[in-house]
Amino acid sequence: MKKIIFLYVLLFVTVFSFGQRKYAADRYFKEYAYKKSAELYKTIYDKGDETYLVISRLADSYYFNVDFDKAEKWYAELMNKFEVIASPKHVFRYAQTLKSNGKINESDKWLLKLKEVKGNDSRAIALEKNKDYFVEYTNKEKTFINIHNVSSNSKYSDFGGFIYDNTLYFASTRPDEENKKIYQWNNQPYLNIYTSKLKRLEEDKALDVELSEKITALSTKYHESNAVISKNGKTMYFTRDNYDGDKLKSDKQRTTHLKIYKAEKIYETWGNVKELPFNSDEYSTGHPALSADEKTLYFVSDMPNGYGGTDIYKVAIEADGSYGKPENLGETINTEGREMFPFAGKDNRLYFASNGHLGLGALDIFESKIENNTYSDPVNLGAPVNGPRDDFAFVINDQRTAGFFSSNREDGRGDDDIYSFTIYKCKEDINGIVSDSRTGDPIDKVTVRLINEKGEPVSKQITNLDGSYSFDKIDCEKNFIVVASKDDYKVTEKETATLDVNKKVLKTDLQLESLIVEDQIVINPIYFNFNLFNIREDAEYELEKIVTVMKNHPDMIIKIESHTDSRGTKEYNRILSDNRAKSTRDYIISRGISSNRIESAIGYGEDQLLNDCNDKNQKKCSEEEHQQNRRSYFYILSDTKNVKAIVNK
Repeated sequence: MKKIIFLYVLLFVTVFSFGQRKYAADRYFKEYAYKKSAELYKTIYDKGDETYLVISRLADSYYFNVDFDKAEKWYAELMNKFEVIASPKHVFRYAQTLKSNGKINESDKWLLKLKEVKGNDSRAIALEKNKDYFVEYTNKEKTFINIHNVSSNSKYSDFGGFIYDNTLYFASTRPDEENKKIYQWNNQPYLNIYTSKLKRLEEDKALDVELSEKITALSTKYHESNAVISKNGKTMYFTRDNYDGDKLKSDKQRTTHLKIYKAEKIYETWGNVKELPFNSDEYSTGHPALSADEKTLYFVSDMPNGYGGTDIYKVAIEADGSYGKPENLGETINTEGREMFPFAGKDNRLYFASNGHLGLGALDIFESKIENNTYSDPVNLGAPVNGPRDDFAFVINDQRTAGFFSSNREDGRGDDDIYSFTIYKCKEDINGIVSDSRTGDPIDKVTVRLINEKGEPVSKQITNLDGSYSFDKIDCEKNFIVVASKDDYKVTEKETATLDVNKKVLKTDLQLESLIVEDQIVINPIYFNFNLFNIREDAEYELEKIVTVMKNHPDMIIKIESHTDSRGTKEYNRILSDNRAKSTRDYIISRGISSNRIESAIGYGEDQLLNDCNDKNQKKCSEEEHQQNRRSYFYILSDTKNVKAIVNK
């Protein structure tokens, strides 16, 4: 009871003493003026108010302004005093702050505490499943290289990007004569949409941009950003504050939200600006992105019933220009944290930024493959694209050779900078010689196919006179199967895998086994079930090789002989082998081979044994020795070649 009275008195004194200043701090905080709110909450704390609200908002103010050193100090103070009652969002922000400051192990410790605070928190569960994530993401395979801080960056905030017609569209807070109004969050001017012409630096280097121009036709005295343009260049979607051209609109708590707008290209000027029908005064929508077929618009929102702070949604764009019902992308993509800045590449991949999936710092960039309207588990792009700070707004060109992302990493020119990159195109060659397995001679005119791990053909080559083939400039670190085939030879294949060594040459030789050897057609053993003579499925596969050879040689005439081992009576074995020979003949005929091309199909039982495993010695012989006697012969009696084929029974 004494504790309750003391708490009541403490709260009363605090409210009475600092109520006015706290009201101002709260207002600035709710208006996202975090620099001002941090200043006021620090004053309140110094005057003796060490409540959860004051310390948490002081820490949050620094966190949202990316001052992670000060944020860490105040989150540590918050956890020291109030860990037992700390909310999941503050535990998570503390973990993120520690990670951004390079304290990975301590960050992971606090992230795991989310499971104590909220048992089913996906972020803690993901960490338990992959505790080696930081090393894995830091040592990611080389994909995005030549990271370059582009020339158009200013000392202010420059971020976002969309590539259209050799032009980069991005947002910037840089001031000009018309853009002097200050946004209290970061004490910089409001955002406007700019364009910059693309240029190449040097061969194999990243893209850069020329001098930038503001799209004045879309500019207001508030925020505009995140432009995306349709393929025909006539439609633009972009984000803007909830401003009707006359006044800034807000919700019941006097919070102004973001909305998505659509503009049309009228001659050379953007105009006819309209907001999209699923916007709301009660929550934000923004960061539009078009799918490759332009039938879907992705966007970000904090609308009710989402998974976290902001989620990624999609909405159908109907043929008549109307819009379907917004759909949340679900828990595969969205987390309890923030998912932002979607970009749908033409390679059926969705790129986005998140601080809810395991990452290297604050916001990290992730990739998810889109297949059959579902999304694969997001993959962290790793270093050097991602790092300790915010990394976001990833875009890539249609050729998938270069692109841009944004970051507030250290050593930049401003608060947020745009960085360009190129795609590391590791390529290797796969070549080899195809030869005859019996003679060792090279074989020309062999069809060699390269098959990827999905079973899809990648390339095809025909061997030269010396039996050589070559698949040039194949993607690195991939698994393949090389398949060689030619008439009258058995198909052969060999697995191979490219490495991560650019321009390396991988040698993959293959040997083909001829189906025609002298006067025989040689295939693998044909097996029959015990005491039966019907053709099994595995036997059908082998007999198809006989069918193929005979179709390749329309004048070929064969005879079939079948033999058994010595076990069983002589008469029984002769009947059994004869039935098997005739079943073999009947199958070949059923596959379109004329019956007059098979002169005979005769069974000889155990009359022509190849070893001493006769009736007298049959118990002394091994199964392998008996198997030598269970065989079938396919003799070629007439053709352009004199050929005989042996097939073990």
